[in-house]
Amino acid sequence: MLEGKARIKETDMAENMQIQAMACASQALDLYDVFDCISIAAHVKKEFDKMYGSGWQCVVGSNFGSFFTHTPGTFIYFALETLNFLIFKGASS
Repeated sequence: MLEGKARIKETDMAENMQIQAMACASQALDLYDVFDCISIAAHVKKEFDKMYGSGWQCVVGSNFGSFFTHTPGTFIYFALETLNFLIFKGASS
């Protein structure tokens, strides 16, 4: 497991959710090849949907851009190993 080795770049999540996000990402990296970003992202998204209700989004990769609106208190962007993780819950219109 890689908990504690993540580098948070930006977040507005509560600390307990941040810890859960990094643990979930670490678990996904234990289960899937580092190049299988789709399976890694799907794993994290499904776990967050189970824990915190549906509507979560997860983007995983080494280089990507994004622009989105999120529900306050549900955003984290961090690096773990060679990958960046962007996890958030979409905002209602």
